[in-house]
Amino acid sequence: MQATSRDDSGRETVTASGKIGADHSAMRAHNERLVLSLIRRHGALAKSEIARLTGLSAQTVSVIMRGLEAAGLLAREAPVRGKVGQPTVPMSLAPEGAFFLGLKVGRRRTEMVLIDFVGTVRAVRVMRHDHPSPEGVRAFAREAATELTAPLPAALKARIQGLGIGLPFQLWDWAESLGLPAGAMDDWRDHDLRAELAADLPWPVLLENDASAACNAELIFGKTRLPRDFVYVFLGFFVGGGLVLGGSMFTGQSGNAAALASMPVPDGRGGARQLVEYASLCALEKALAARGRDGAFLWESAPDWTLEEEIVGPWLAQAARALAHVAASAGALCDLQAMVVDGWMPEALQTRLIRGIEAELDLIRLSGMTRPAVLAGTAGPQARALGAASLPLSAKFLVEFGGLPDAPAGRR
Repeated sequence: MQATSRDDSGRETVTASGKIGADHSAMRAHNERLVLSLIRRHGALAKSEIARLTGLSAQTVSVIMRGLEAAGLLAREAPVRGKVGQPTVPMSLAPEGAFFLGLKVGRRRTEMVLIDFVGTVRAVRVMRHDHPSPEGVRAFAREAATELTAPLPAALKARIQGLGIGLPFQLWDWAESLGLPAGAMDDWRDHDLRAELAADLPWPVLLENDASAACNAELIFGKTRLPRDFVYVFLGFFVGGGLVLGGSMFTGQSGNAAALASMPVPDGRGGARQLVEYASLCALEKALAARGRDGAFLWESAPDWTLEEEIVGPWLAQAARALAHVAASAGALCDLQAMVVDGWMPEALQTRLIRGIEAELDLIRLSGMTRPAVLAGTAGPQARALGAASLPLSAKFLVEFGGLPDAPAGRR
């Protein structure tokens, strides 16, 4: 078993051990995060289960859990009676233990969400635009943060832990794909949105690539148990992703690992094009425009739209073909178990896309490697905003999931 700890610089380090907790008082904060991470991953746990999972003494676990309960972060469940001995009392995350704001900056739609400690979205504010500007996003964020938090009672407002931002990196490179003149997005080069909002707002502010944030949402809030090694794909206006190795997200030296939009894929004519040209909603929007249709409805409050088969069929075919090559290439390079697919799209379209990717994988020679499974993401269309909100949650209350043990016997 591997254990993680943080060095003086805040980096996670991994050690081989059967024990993943530490009894020393200096490690109290780490152990609290460890307990919260285990409960978040496995659901309600009793003190005895946590002691077995962590290797911590029963007394240490008892002290930690009493402290977390007193802090309002854990809540008692109904006692569970076994065949012998005293009943156990599972502890679960308290929904109102903490709150987080998440700002997702999109090419056509920017939104901010307020979530509670278990990841339930309490409220949302949305701004639609032809393209985002730094000044417009900053003004929206200030206004939305005020509107989302004002209804909270003072006691709950004090539990807001921070704002996370999911922002496409190097936005200025994509002006042409947005149908804008070259240089139209250059204002983003000179703005540090994280620093500007940190000066405007009373909470810590963190920033991550929007697709990487969506991947983090899948790891933290996803409804199914995922393999330890996979590539994550989110189809929004563009396409992006995340790379998960050993159960933890790998972001690379510049934080832009799995920049799938830029990945070359076969064009069917002996050359290559970028993935974004085939597997993205901007490609679908262009297909609509070519038939005289306005694609603005794609960015409404919920992606529950339906499209004529003559439009969606060819788009699905080209997207599935391109993503199958990504799955094969990433799987061969990193020995991945799966590709996880999510996006700003109706569930029925997501299902068809996954089936299409599987069918295209049948046509690719995969000898010498393990074929990756193609799985549905469950964080859903709001994954990027949820992922943004998960950034302060992860920073304050979680350890890396890759170092966590499997569920106790009898659990999922």
